[in-house]
Amino acid sequence: MRYAQILSTGRYVPEKLITNADVEKILGEPVDEWLQQNVGIKERRHMADDQATSDLCVAAARQAMERAGVTASDLDLIIVSTDTPDYLSPGTASVVQAKLGAANAGTYDINAACAGWVTALDVGSKTIAADDSYRRILVVGAYGMSRYINWKDKKTCTLFADGAGAVVLGAGTTPGFLGARLLANGEYHDALGIYTGGTHRPATAESLALTGGKPAVQFVRKFPATFNTERWPMLLDQLLKRADQSLDDVKLFVFTQLNLRTIEATMKAMQQPMAKAHYTMDKWGYTGSACIPMTLDDAVLQGKVRRGDLVAFCASGGGLAMASALYRWTA
Repeated sequence: MRYAQILSTGRYVPEKLITNADVEKILGEPVDEWLQQNVGIKERRHMADDQATSDLCVAAARQAMERAGVTASDLDLIIVSTDTPDYLSPGTASVVQAKLGAANAGTYDINAACAGWVTALDVGSKTIAADDSYRRILVVGAYGMSRYINWKDKKTCTLFADGAGAVVLGAGTTPGFLGARLLANGEYHDALGIYTGGTHRPATAESLALTGGKPAVQFVRKFPATFNTERWPMLLDQLLKRADQSLDDVKLFVFTQLNLRTIEATMKAMQQPMAKAHYTMDKWGYTGSACIPMTLDDAVLQGKVRRGDLVAFCASGGGLAMASALYRWTA
């Protein structure tokens, strides 16, 4: 049998630091206490003016590749998960390929919003298992949402940040990837997103006037406050049962890093100790499709993942798209 394994992790955290105090100065009103108590965010990072999403991808990818002992020419495929691409077209993965010099790699992007990286991990893992011509696959999640922030909208400018996380997948004879479960509630596709710039709402002067003169991320309408706390346990339960595992078998849970209170409530609902759920939104803000691989890398560097450990990923984002995946740690 041929199985996908995570060979290494990597991340890129931009240098530009934006604290809650900085956001308060921009908004002209207090937000720090509310953010820390209700969301768990203390600060976030934004990319430099001369950076694009592809630059974040490349930095995270190079770190992961170096740790895996993999060169650019070794890569057979590059998958980039992002909903803040360099361009509407072509895909950002092709830009990453060029910047890395990975001439042998195929490329494509996946946009499942903040569930994108777990979705890409699923696709990349199954590609390795199904086709022996793929030996090394780079899976990157990247977020450059600072480019789409309306600084007059405190519902969004307080949360969103930039960054990238990556893993190198390789083929092995023992299971790494144990399965995935994807789901969506498409009726909420118009609740949260960047709605100006596509074919439904082209970037005209009239449409841009609605979002501060540029395409901007928006919370348009509410979705149930308990959406994640109800669905994450359900997704994980279905996934674990298929793999003949239980919640107690999982050593590390990595969730979408939007709200610490949601993660705490989910762990309580699953009767699992919070110590098993690593989080990073307090120091990096909400980095969308990048947040799970960035948080995984942080957990690895802190020694929270050891060979043989069962790691569960669970994500949700605009769409509302959801994705979960299960990995046995072999690195």
